[in-house]
Amino acid sequence: MRGRPPELFPLFASVETLEGVGPKSTQLLEQLAITRPRDLVFTLPQSGIDRVRRETVQGADLPQVLTVAVTIGAHRPSHTKSGAYRITVEDAQVAFQILHFHARGDYLQKLYPTGQKRIVTGRVELFDGIAQMVHPDHVVRLEEAHEIPLFEPVYPLTHGLGLKTMTKAVQSALQRVPQLPEWIDPAQKSKAAWPDWDAALRQAHSPNSHNDLMVTAPARERLAYDELMAHQLTLALARAKVRRTKGRETRGNGKIQARVLAALPYRPTAAQTRAIGEILADMAAPQRMNRLLQGDVGAGKTLVAFMALLNAVEAGGQGVMMAPTEILARQHLEGLQPLAALADVRLELLTGRDKGAERRRKLAQLEAGEIHILVGTHAVFQADVAFADLRLAIIDEQHRFGVRQRLELGKKGASADVLVMTATPIPRSLALVQYGDMDVSVLDEKPPGRQPIRTVLVSTERIAEVVTRLEYAVAEGRQAYWVCPLVEESEVMDLTAAEDRFQRLRAQLGENVVGLVHGQMPPAEKDAAMADFVAGRTKVLVATTVIEVGVNVPNATIMVIERAEIFGLAQLHQLRGRVGRGTGASTCLLLYQAPLNDGAERRLTTLRDTEDGFRISEVDLEMRGAGDLIGTAQSGLPRFRLADLERQAALMAIAQSDARKLLADDPDLQSPRGRAARILLWLMEQDQAIRLIHVG
Repeated sequence: MRGRPPELFPLFASVETLEGVGPKSTQLLEQLAITRPRDLVFTLPQSGIDRVRRETVQGADLPQVLTVAVTIGAHRPSHTKSGAYRITVEDAQVAFQILHFHARGDYLQKLYPTGQKRIVTGRVELFDGIAQMVHPDHVVRLEEAHEIPLFEPVYPLTHGLGLKTMTKAVQSALQRVPQLPEWIDPAQKSKAAWPDWDAALRQAHSPNSHNDLMVTAPARERLAYDELMAHQLTLALARAKVRRTKGRETRGNGKIQARVLAALPYRPTAAQTRAIGEILADMAAPQRMNRLLQGDVGAGKTLVAFMALLNAVEAGGQGVMMAPTEILARQHLEGLQPLAALADVRLELLTGRDKGAERRRKLAQLEAGEIHILVGTHAVFQADVAFADLRLAIIDEQHRFGVRQRLELGKKGASADVLVMTATPIPRSLALVQYGDMDVSVLDEKPPGRQPIRTVLVSTERIAEVVTRLEYAVAEGRQAYWVCPLVEESEVMDLTAAEDRFQRLRAQLGENVVGLVHGQMPPAEKDAAMADFVAGRTKVLVATTVIEVGVNVPNATIMVIERAEIFGLAQLHQLRGRVGRGTGASTCLLLYQAPLNDGAERRLTTLRDTEDGFRISEVDLEMRGAGDLIGTAQSGLPRFRLADLERQAALMAIAQSDARKLLADDPDLQSPRGRAARILLWLMEQDQAIRLIHVG
C-alpha cells in the first residue's frame, strides 16, 4: 500500500462532485473548512431539534419548536412591502397565526391552500397573547409526514448556507462511506459496545434524541476514539522511531548519588524517588531516552535532574542542563553548586556572556572531559561547543525551546539521552496530545518543609492598605514582587502600567528600595535589576510577567498581582509560585477591580482555594478549551473534528495504550488489524505517520 487506498478515493474527491452541491455551496462549505466528502461526514451535528408531533400548541412552554397538524384558514396579505403576511390556522384545540415576511402571495396560496390540512413545524412564540409561528421550517401534506424527521440534526452553518442544503450535502456524502476493515481491538470494541465504523457515522448523523448528541453516545465515542487512535498511533510511531535509535547504556554505580542524598536535610518525596528510578532505568536501556519530567512549581525537579546528571558522571560521561534565560541558568548553577561540591563533581556555566580566553578555557576543559556537568543557555548550541562524552541533555522549560533546538542539542552527543522538564502542570489529556511521543514522569507531591502560600482576594479600592502593609514588611527585612499587566498606559484598557506603579511605590517606600523589570528593557538592565533583587539590595520588584518563569528568591514572601482578573489561571499560578520558596510564611494578594464577571471570579476563587497545579490546570482546560490553553499555533496541538479533549481525557488514555500495544505486537503494521490501522491513518490524514511506516 504505497498510496491512499482506492476504497477511500470517493471520500477525498471534490465536494462539488456531490449531488446538490454547486459552485456557490462549495464556496460556502469552504468557509467551514469542508472541501471533500470526508470533511462532511466528519462534521457531526452540534445540536438537534425535537420535531415529534403534538396535538396542539395550547399549553406548550413557549417559545419552542413545535410540530402540529393544522387546518388552513384565512390569508391576510400585508399592506406594505416589508409587513407580515398572516395566515390563520387551527390545530386540534386552538387557532394561531403563521407569519411570512417579504412573501409572494401566490406562492403562499399554493403552500397553504385554505380549508386543507397541513403539518407545520417551527418556532412558536407568544405576541400580544397570540401564538405565532414565523417562517415554518417544514410545511407538508399529512401523507408526507414521514419527510419531517422526529429529531432533526443541526449542523454548523455559515451565512448563506442553510440547514437544508447542509443536511442534503451530508446525506449525499454518507452514500460514499465504504465498509472498512476493523482497526479497533475486538475486546475493546465489544467492551465499549461500539458499532462498526460506517454504522457509527450513519448513527451519529441520525440522532433520535439529545442523548445521541452527547460525547458518551456509542457512535460518537467510537468516532472520537478513531481520531484519537490515529493521532496516538502517529505519536507512537514517532516514539518507536526514537526508541529504535540506538542509545548508550548509561549505568552509574550510585555511589556519588548516595553521598548527595545522605547529605540532604530532607528525604526525597515518593514522587521524586519514583521519577529518579524511571529516568535511571531509561538511561540504562540500550535505546535513547525521550522523557518528560512534569512537576508543579516547587515539586523538586532540580534534585531529580541532578541525580540523573550524576548517573551520567558515575558512568564516565558528561551531562548538560539547558535553561531558556541566563538568569534561570545562573539560578540552576547556584542551586546545584552545593550539591556538586558534596559530590566532588565539576560544574560550569556557559552563556553568551562568556568571551575570549575565558570561553576558550571552558570549551577546552569541556572537550577534555574535565567539566562533568555544564549548565547553559542557547549558547550551548554553538558549533564550537564540543563534549568529550555527552550522555544526558536536560532541557528546562520545554516550551521556550523549539523541536529544532532539541535536535541540535542531541547532535552534541551521539545517542545522548534527552530529558525535558516543565514546571507547567498540564492536564493529562493534553499531556497525551502534546507529549504522547515521550514517556512522562510526574512530580505530584511537594517536598517536606515547603511553606503553603496564603492567597487573598483584595479589591483595588484597598490598594492604599496594601502599600502600607508592604511598607511594614520591607521594614522587617522581607521582600516582595509587585506584578503589573502592562508596561505603558493603555487608552483602551484602564490598566496601571509597571512604570507608573514603580514611580508611585518608589515615592512611598524610598529611592533604592524598589526595582523595575519589564520585557522592553535592554537585557543588561533587566539582568542588573534582577540581580539587585536576588542579592537583596532592592526589597520590592515591580515587574510584568517576565518573572513568570524565573528566579528563586527565598526571602521574597509577598506577591502582589495587580488587576489579577485579567490574567490567565495558569499564569497566576506560575506567578504565585515565585514566593513560598524560603522558610517564612508567604502571601499572594490578588488585586482585582470590581465587579468581577463569572469567569474572572471562578479563576480567582480557584486560585485562592487550591495550590494544586494539576487541579488548577484542569479547571483552566474546562474554562478555556484545549487550543486556548496551550496556544494552538505554537503548540502544534491538532484540531480534532470528532474528539473533545476537555471531556474525553480517559478515551485519549485508552487510545494511547492501544496504539502502543498494537505497535509492540505488530511494529510494521502488517497483520490484518495493522493494515486496517494504515487505512485509518490515511483516512485521518496522518501523513507523518504514513511516512514513518514508509507507505507513501
